[in-house]
Amino acid sequence: MEEMVTVYLLGKKYSVPATLTIMDAMEYAGFKLVRGCGCRSGFCGACAVIYRLKGSTELKVVLSCQTKVEEGMCVGKIDSFPINKRTFNIEEIKASDNIVGQLYPEIFSCIGCNACTKGCPQGLNVMQYIAYAQRGEYEKAAHASFDCVGCNICASRCPAQISHSAVGLLCRRLTGKYIAPKCEHLAQRVAEIENGDYVTLLEKLKNMPLDEIKDLYNKREIEK
Repeated sequence: MEEMVTVYLLGKKYSVPATLTIMDAMEYAGFKLVRGCGCRSGFCGACAVIYRLKGSTELKVVLSCQTKVEEGMCVGKIDSFPINKRTFNIEEIKASDNIVGQLYPEIFSCIGCNACTKGCPQGLNVMQYIAYAQRGEYEKAAHASFDCVGCNICASRCPAQISHSAVGLLCRRLTGKYIAPKCEHLAQRVAEIENGDYVTLLEKLKNMPLDEIKDLYNKREIEK
């Protein structure tokens, strides 16, 4: 027989298979997940939950699709964590004058506790990219935060109330707009598309049998 564990989901007691993730356990127990179930693979950041093991004082925030149930787990759901995301016009700001610090001055309140990094389900060094942002090293912050999925688990654990994902996103946008070298291939391809150079080819592809399209795709020349 399958091993079962007792869990408490949104305040109710259930017995579920020990092999399930928290997300799967909620569905097993009868919850219909309409929101907060996203990709189910840990890459969309939509399914954050908060839990405590029975008898423990420690609260943990995790992605429910990545985390297996444990005996005595008490789970609460977080549909969205309200970070303080500023608005800006990327055309009106520059990657200078400490713009990230101006928009997010709370980054200078970081106490170096590293709770953000410890909570990141992607394994990112969150505290490090905030440090890069503090120093105006936006390109480094952009690369260090590149795999952020915006679950905001880091923000939920931050005593300085930093909006880490928003800071990382701003650094990536500044890098793409002002710091990274322009991609000549991309500009050329956009111009070709706007000129209608691929209309005939696209029509041909649309009328091609699926097997031929798959064969064409599998035998394509991949740029090194």
